[in-house]
Amino acid sequence: MLDALIDSIEQKKAHLDRLRPLSAAALAQLQKHYDVELTYSSNAIEGNTLTLRETAEVIEHGVTVGGKSLRDHLEAVDHYDALLWMRELAATTTPVDDNVVCELHRRIVARSQPEIAGIYSRNPRRIAGSPVVFPNPAKIPQLMEDFGAWLKTAPTTPASAFEAHFRLTAIHPFGDGNGRTARLLMNLLLIRGGYPPVAVRPEDRKAYLDSLERASLGEDVAPYQTFMHQRLDATLTDYLSALQEAFPQSDPIRPPHART
Repeated sequence: MLDALIDSIEQKKAHLDRLRPLSAAALAQLQKHYDVELTYSSNAIEGNTLTLRETAEVIEHGVTVGGKSLRDHLEAVDHYDALLWMRELAATTTPVDDNVVCELHRRIVARSQPEIAGIYSRNPRRIAGSPVVFPNPAKIPQLMEDFGAWLKTAPTTPASAFEAHFRLTAIHPFGDGNGRTARLLMNLLLIRGGYPPVAVRPEDRKAYLDSLERASLGEDVAPYQTFMHQRLDATLTDYLSALQEAFPQSDPIRPPHART
């Protein structure tokens, strides 16, 4: 199944490459749409109660949504700002390492939890209801240094992007915001590789967390890699459809089994 997904992704990526270079104006509109969705979905998985529309209103117009907490609002603004910074970084050749991870985290919680922003936790970290045990806090600095060294040489492939996400969540270096940081790091590597960023939707939460837990317990990493490749494949389909609407003169989208 994973091999078939990888083949489908490669074909759709080749189609996307044929559409480049894209109109800057049209691309900006498309990115804005996806960035709001990425912010909404990544926060919603962690318990933020803002809807997609409310997230857009907070980000685009600074609207205060009645009945929603201040923290929900701040998390939306923080994540969106961190995402924009991530996109700027993805467009450069700056090496990605543990310092970049810390900066991503700092920005993700800059307003909502400034006291932990970019700082490794000195306390045990646990996820309620999960049997996963994270590394001793004393080991975090060395684990993150080793992780940063790996990141510097990791290829910008989907498999590496998903592995980076998994490795960071397995270390779980921060007191909060680990999942949001891991998803932005993953998307940083995907964008550098020429792929669209992937959103893990709220409806995917159980499958996503179950696959991460299974991998963290050392049982099997395949379900996690399969799940993330499925999300990338679906995202590429949506992305190409959106581009087809924006650029109707471009090549028609080929079915997954077609060869390029």
